[in-house]
This record gives sequence, structure tokens and C-alpha cells, in this order.
Amino acid sequence: MKLTKMPMKMTVALILMHLSIFIGSGTGGKVLVWPVEFSHWLNLKIILNELVKKGHGVVVLRPSVFLSYEINNTSSIEFETYPASYSRADVEDLFMDSITKSIYELPKQSPWGYILMLQKMIVTNTKYFESLCKDVVFNEELMTKLQKSSFDVILADPFIPCGDLLAEILKIPLVYSLRYSPGSIYEKYSGGLPLPPSYVPAAMSGLRDRMTFMERLRNVIYVLCFDFWFQTFYENWNQLYSKVLGKPTTLLETMAKADIWLIRTYWDLEFPHPVLPNFDFVGGLHCRPAKPLRHPKTRAFITHGGTNGIYEAIYHGIPVVGIPLFGDQFDNIVRLKTKGAAVRLDFLTMSSTDLHTALKTVTNDPFYKENAMRLSRIHHDQPVKPLNRAVFWIEFAMRHKGAKHLRVAAHDLSWVQYHSLDVLGFLLACVLTVMFILTKCCLFCCQKLTKAGRKKKGE
Repeated sequence: MKLTKMPMKMTVALILMHLSIFIGSGTGGKVLVWPVEFSHWLNLKIILNELVKKGHGVVVLRPSVFLSYEINNTSSIEFETYPASYSRADVEDLFMDSITKSIYELPKQSPWGYILMLQKMIVTNTKYFESLCKDVVFNEELMTKLQKSSFDVILADPFIPCGDLLAEILKIPLVYSLRYSPGSIYEKYSGGLPLPPSYVPAAMSGLRDRMTFMERLRNVIYVLCFDFWFQTFYENWNQLYSKVLGKPTTLLETMAKADIWLIRTYWDLEFPHPVLPNFDFVGGLHCRPAKPLRHPKTRAFITHGGTNGIYEAIYHGIPVVGIPLFGDQFDNIVRLKTKGAAVRLDFLTMSSTDLHTALKTVTNDPFYKENAMRLSRIHHDQPVKPLNRAVFWIEFAMRHKGAKHLRVAAHDLSWVQYHSLDVLGFLLACVLTVMFILTKCCLFCCQKLTKAGRKKKGE
């Protein structure tokens, strides 16, 4: 009797297991991805692989001139490769020119020269970014295929705009994944994130949160410059978006419709600042426990300061010798240095002696190791792992057809209303009116008293 019952139990268990797999795969959503090359892709790919593991279908839009969009042969990530207007040689030249200027020329500039040169570089790169967007949205065959695919959500890196435009065309929720935009323009004006310049350093400024008066002055100038010259950056995008959607619109207005913003940093590295409910900080989502082959005597990490590498150091509690080269690397090293877990060197002026001294400092002084371990403990002390949170929000957007209930009302206010300038103007007008009336009354009374005094004196 027992022998006949055991196979029956095993059969039921196997049936249930197969049913759970079938049901799980059947309820998976479809995710469209608008990516960015190199380190951005390395981070994004971790999220995509996790989505695939959970039964979701993932399709990545990839130009024919891609340089780094690769996956291993066992991955179920699909690619939709579209023909690009630029040649591979043009893209490689553009990339190398941008990197060379960022490393060897940009750091030598004065604050004003830095802003002007960065503007020129971004304008040059934007022409390529615009071409990628046009190659997709004006490709009728591709857009028809995307429409018929019935995607549930689009996951996009806004470093190259267009993911928001595709979300608007396809009428699907939009989830962003980014480190930051220059000057935090997108986060402020599209995300609605309040970032007071008095204690929140502008992205790419290389400043810390506790600033002197001169540093605050410099930060305000950076913020104003980024806000001003980005208007020229937006103009071409505004025209493109208006043409595609058939109505007047802007890049920032379209980006503001994003449901969730996944920021690739966390409070172990980032300076504290106000946040909103549809922003989540998922820095370090790519990190994993060390492999048994990892050397137990690792005492320092020499790095250019990219976000992915910085979080490997934080995750494992290793002090850093930072040699920033371009992009967010300067800000990352400033943050880690401010928190006492890094020493910074200047790539253009450093010598072998400087490097040797820096290594000795971070390895021999327990101050740096203690701070690195403190940041590591903060990073690990999270109720939900960053990768799980990132996947949760993407699935949340799919389940609820977006997350509009998390968007603050600031998106519906004008600049004047947001800063309550109309209210302040009204109150000022009331005060001036009362003062005017009181002044007139006082003058009237004075005139009456003067006349009465003269009349009495005359009598």
C-alpha cells in the first residue's frame, strides 16, 4: 500500500511543479528596452537578465552600429537591430573624440570654459543621438512591428532621449534607469525632484554637499549655466518630438510622463537630498558576493571612479584610490573621498610617487578601511536588495499600467506657480495697497490737523 502511495505523491508534486512553471511563464510581461552603450549597458543587462528569469520577454532595440550590446549565448534577451544612419567608423571616431576631450582637455578649463566646452561636446553627441531616434521612429516597418508586439512597459536610459517618445507612441508605461543627467536637468524639470543648490551640488560640478560661500556661489553659477544652455540642446529635440507626435510638445514635457525613475546610486555614496515617491535608488544592483577565487588580501582598489566599479568597492568594503577621467567619475570620487573611503589623484599631473603614496595611505591608515567597511554595512543593511527593488518597480508599472498616482502635482504647475511667485506677488500687492491706504489716511489726517491748527491760530 505504501509503495503505491509514494508514486502517486511524486506524480502530484511533479504535476504541480510543471503547472507552476507553465502559469509563471504565461503571466510574464513584455518589456521593450531603449539602452545606452558600455557601462550603462552592463548595469542595465543585470536587470534584463533578472526579468527574463522571472518569465518576462525582453526585447532590446539595438542600432546596426552597436559597439557593446553583447550577451552570452544562454541568455533569452532578444535584440531588434535597426539600420543606423551613421557608419561604425563615424561612431567610433565620435566616441574616441569625446573621450579624448573629456580626459585631456575638459579638466584644464576654467569653470566658465568647462561649461562652454561641455556644451559643445554634448551638442556634437546629440546629433548622433537624434539620428538614432529618427532611425527608429521613422522606420515604418519597425514601428508597425513594435505596435503589434503589445509591450507592457518600456525600460529606457534617458542619457539618449527617445525612450519616452516611444512610450508615448506605443501608449505604454515608462521606467527610467539612470545615474544622472548633466546638471540633473532631467531629474529636476521632468522628474520634479527638488534639488536646492544651497546644499545639493550640481551633477558634474565636482562639489560636495557642505559648501563654503564661494563653493555655493560656484554651484549656483553651474546650475544657472546648465539650465540656460540646455535650452539650445532641447530645441532640436522639441521639434522632432512635435513632428512625430503631430502636436506642439517638448522633450522635458514628454519625459515628465515617466512613471518610475530608478537611480543607479544609493545613500551609502550619494549626498542626502529630497526625494519623491516614484524615485528609487538602486545603486549596486549588479554586485554579487565574492567568488572563492577572490584574493583574501585585497586591500585597495585603483579605479577611474565609474559607478559600477565604485559600488563593487563599497559592496566589498575596499578603500579606493580614485583617478577620475570623465563623466560621473569626478563626482563619484568626490563623494567617496568626502565619506573618508578614498584618496583622489589627478590623472594629468600624477606621478608614480603620487600613486605609491596614495596606495600606502589607503592600505596603512585604518581610517580608510574603517570608512569603507562602514559604507559596506550601510549598503548591505537594506530590507530589499537593489536588484529586487528595480525588478519590482518594473513589474509594478506593468501590473498597474503605470504609476501615475506616485507623480507629484508639481508636474501640473507652471514655474511661477511652483515657486509661489503669484502668491508672493499677490501678498506683496496687498501689503503695498494697505501701506498706500494708511499713508493716504495719515496724509489726510495731517492735512486736516494742519488746517485746523491754522484756522484756530488765525482766530
